[in-house]
Formats: sequence, C-alpha cells, structure tokens
Amino acid sequence: MSETSAGLLQLALLIAVLAVLYVPLGDYMARVYDSGRDLRVERILYRIGRIDPRGQQTWVRYALAVLGFSVMSFLILYAIQRLQGVLPWSDDKPGVDPSMAFNTAISFVTNTNWQSYSPEAVMSNLTQMVGLTVQNFVSAAVGMAVAVALIRGIMNRKGDGELGNFWVDLIRGTVRILLPLSFIVAVILLTQGAIQSFRTGFDFVTLDGEQMRSMVGPFASQEAIKEIGTNGGGTLSINSAHPFSNPTPLSNIVENIALLIVPVCLTRTYGTLVGDRRQGLTLLGVMTAIWTAMLAIVWIAESGAAGTASSAAGAMMEGKEQRFGIPASVLWAVSTTGTSTGAVNSMHDSYSAAGGGALIWNMLLGEVAPGGVGAGLYGILIMAVITVFVGGLLVGRSPEFLGKKIGQNEITVCALYVLVMPALVLAGTAISVILGSTTGFQGNSGDAGTPGSIHGFSEVIYAYTSAANNNGSAFGGLTVTSDWFQTSLGIAMLLGRFLPIIFVLSLAGLLARQKPRTRQAAVDDVGADEDRQRVSDGTTVVAERIPTLSRARVDDPSTLPTHGLLFGALLVGTILLVAGLTFFPAMALGPIAEAML
Repeated sequence: MSETSAGLLQLALLIAVLAVLYVPLGDYMARVYDSGRDLRVERILYRIGRIDPRGQQTWVRYALAVLGFSVMSFLILYAIQRLQGVLPWSDDKPGVDPSMAFNTAISFVTNTNWQSYSPEAVMSNLTQMVGLTVQNFVSAAVGMAVAVALIRGIMNRKGDGELGNFWVDLIRGTVRILLPLSFIVAVILLTQGAIQSFRTGFDFVTLDGEQMRSMVGPFASQEAIKEIGTNGGGTLSINSAHPFSNPTPLSNIVENIALLIVPVCLTRTYGTLVGDRRQGLTLLGVMTAIWTAMLAIVWIAESGAAGTASSAAGAMMEGKEQRFGIPASVLWAVSTTGTSTGAVNSMHDSYSAAGGGALIWNMLLGEVAPGGVGAGLYGILIMAVITVFVGGLLVGRSPEFLGKKIGQNEITVCALYVLVMPALVLAGTAISVILGSTTGFQGNSGDAGTPGSIHGFSEVIYAYTSAANNNGSAFGGLTVTSDWFQTSLGIAMLLGRFLPIIFVLSLAGLLARQKPRTRQAAVDDVGADEDRQRVSDGTTVVAERIPTLSRARVDDPSTLPTHGLLFGALLVGTILLVAGLTFFPAMALGPIAEAML
C-alpha cells in the first residue's frame, strides 16, 4: 500500500469516528451543562468550596470568577515549580528558574502549554502530575465554561443578564466530560504500549558501551488529557513524536481524534442548546471547509521533493517520524494548529516554506477550524456575529443574531476581541526582530537578505502567533530561553487568553440583557407544551416556558439567516478577509518570501 493510500485511510478513519461520535457526545455535553441535577462528587465539591450551585452570575461576576480562579492557579503552579527541589519525588531536580517558572505557569494556566524547557531535564514527575496535569484539566474546562456562558447569553429570553454559574460549569466540565474522555484515551494508549509509570527513569548501556539514563513517568495519562483538552504540553522533549507517548500508528490516529473530538462536537452542543441544530451544522461546515483546505495545501507542499535532501528522501521527510510518514504528520500538524493544542508528532520547523507558512496561517485565522476546547466555539461565534452585522448592513437587513439585536455595543466588543491577537502577534514580532539581542536566538538565521534570515523571521512570527493564540507549538530553531522571550511570550499568552475571554463574556452579558424581538415571526413546530402569549400589536411570540432541548426555531425574512450554505460562505469569507488584511504584509516578509526563493 502506498503512503498516500495509507494516509487517505487514516483520514477516512478519523472522519468516520468523529461522525459517529458527533451526535451522542455533542448532545451529552449539552445535557451536562443544562442539567438541573448534581452528581454526588459535585455536591461534595460544592460544599467544600461553599458554592451555591443554583446561584446565577452576571457577566461581571462570571468574569471575576474566571480571573480569580486563574490567578490562584498561576500562583500555585508557580510555587510548585520554584519549590520542586524540596518536594518529594523530585528525582534530584532543582527548583525551576524564576523566569522559566513564570512563563510555564502562565502557559499552562492559559491552556497554551508552551514549553521553553526540556521536560526530562527540568520537571519532576510530581510537578508534572500535581501541577501541569491539573492545569491541563481545569484550563480546558475554563474554555468550555466561557463558551457555554456565551451560548446562555444568546439563549436568555428573560433579559436578566444571567449566564449561569462559573464554578458549576468548571466542575461539571472537568468531572463529567474531560475526566471520562481522558480515561478512555489513556486506556487505549496503554494497550498500544504507551508508558505509565511512577518511576522516574532507568539506566541502560548503549551498543557502544556508554552509560545512559532514560526517563519514564505517567506519560499515557498526560498524553490523553493534553490532547482531549487541546493543551499540548508534553512530558518529553519531542512531544508526541516519542514512542513512549505515541508508540504506534494506531495510537497516533487515536490521539489525533482526541484533539479534535471535543471542539468538533461542541458545535452540536451549541445547536442543541439554542434549539436549532442547523446553527451547529453550519459552524461545523465552516470549520470543515477551512480544515480540509489547509490539509490539502500542507499535504501537497510536504509531498514535494524540492532540494537535494528532499529528492533523495522522496518528500520532505526531514523532521518527520518514519512510523507516521508525510500523511499522518501533516494530518496532525493541521489539526494541532487548527485547534489550540500545540502537541506535535513532527518538527514544524522542518516543514517546507509553503507548508510551514500554511501552519502559521492556520493559527492566524484565529484557530477556529475547529479551534481549542471552548475557545474555538466562542471564537467562531464572535466571527458569526461580525458576519451577521456586515452581511445584514450590506443587504439592508436588520443585524440580529438568533433574535438578539447586534448594535453598536455588541459589535464594538466583537471588534475588540478580533484586535487582541493581531496586536500581540505583530507588536511582539516587530519588537523582537529589531532588538539586536534576539538575532542570535534565531537558530536558522543568517546574514541580512539571505534565506536563513527570512526563516528566522518566520520562526519569530510563529512563536508570537502560537503564544497569542494559546497554541503552544513552535518552530524549534528559535531559542526562547532568554529573559526577553520568556517574559514577552508569557505576556502574549496571558493577554491572548484573558482579554478575549473578557470580551466574550461582555458580549454574552449584552445579549443576555436583551429580550428576544417581538415582531411577527415564523415559528417552526415547537411542541405541544409551549405557552403562547399575545402582545399589544397582535403578533404571537413564544413565551418563556420552552423545553430546554426543543426551543423554537425562528426564521424571519427581515433578518439575515445564520444557517445554511449562504451564511456559511459569508462566514468563511469574513474569517479569511479579516486575517488576510491583517497579516498578509507580515507573512509576505517571512513564509511567502521564503517560498518564492
């Protein structure tokens, strides 16, 4: 069987599994966040935390809870790293340096998992398990909670501004979704030979008689949640390319499915919660279209044989595992940059200029195809609101999103959301490349005007793109252990995570304070148990008491529909246009120029 045929079979398997799980998992997650019942373990946690599970929060209180929880997470993780040398099970590893501990704590709290260190040499198993793995769970749960809060803002028909309870959403997302999925994936990885050990390592003698030591640890469990939660931080330097974490082609495709499954199925959750599954299918179609186009571009670029080494290998095989080859490496690379995962099974710095440039572009789109856990959904919903506003004005229709008016305040918040990531990427890249002290850290840079210096610019723009998008992958030729990169990338991760969250919750609050419009609406079959009420102008609207999973679907010819092929095409165009106008000049100085040499 040819490598291309094998790659197509893997792609077919991935799509088939996602298709089978899409409905049951998406609906299950909707029930998790919409349920009025609490599990026993959840009630225990509520009592410990003195949480009222029935208490509701406005967007301000919800945002303060998110920020407060994240600040405490940062302080605890920073302390664990600094005290590592005196904690048990340290394997004689000292405390982490202050700047590196700062960068790492921000990285894992923001769901970025950017690693400026070698895990085997720096982090103990205790730090990995108690510090980093815990953040893999809760940072992912935070993203899902924010996405659900935005959905509640859209759904809210009372106009009271309530978005639910962050603490309940955090606990339910962790206990009912992330933990069970991670357990299943970890068991599958164990059957394939992934390492799960409480030992710190073992000594061995190489064929030439040299004494060496190999690190072992709880790799399977860490690998599972780092993919399920779109985290990406590995326990080994070469991440998911290491056979201890990703031993077989089957484990590779399982991990690839794991990093896509929750973001993809959240579109079904969205459609189910708002009572119109066409909405979720439209978002899924947009994500699929962008993901498929990127996959085709990178696959073609990496299957070429430009240059002596590539011609001898038959393709761009440098930096890629022979176990996986071009197709599985490309499939993973597009998925990990399309989500906010950052885990890699091949070295992205070894990709061709066109292939590597496409991976950067995949992140610059905002990682909405399908995006990170929660972050991808609320990111594409922000773009959908912008599309409704622009499209509605162009055709002379009222800008409304599922019955909620999109006015000046709403579109201002959306615009601020969109501007955060470009500002961080472009400012960070510009400052870094003009600082003389950073040039030496560009591993593949050369004299000015040479292909090497162009690639060095690509390495820098990749770093800030990855940090500002909370991705975590990198072009490995750039050394980022200097104080400048540790601090500036840490700030990019911090602002790139929490400023968008604040704007998303602000939008949710604005929508939640609106009552649905009362103009004449065409109402689909909404079930026999719905109440109807008359208003002063004689029109009929659906009253507040609507079953959670059978809400009305309202199609009004005076507004732009937010489902279907036309809206999906407009949404794709908006995403591409915003990214193109913002980043084309910077891309032209790096990957595009490099590809043309």
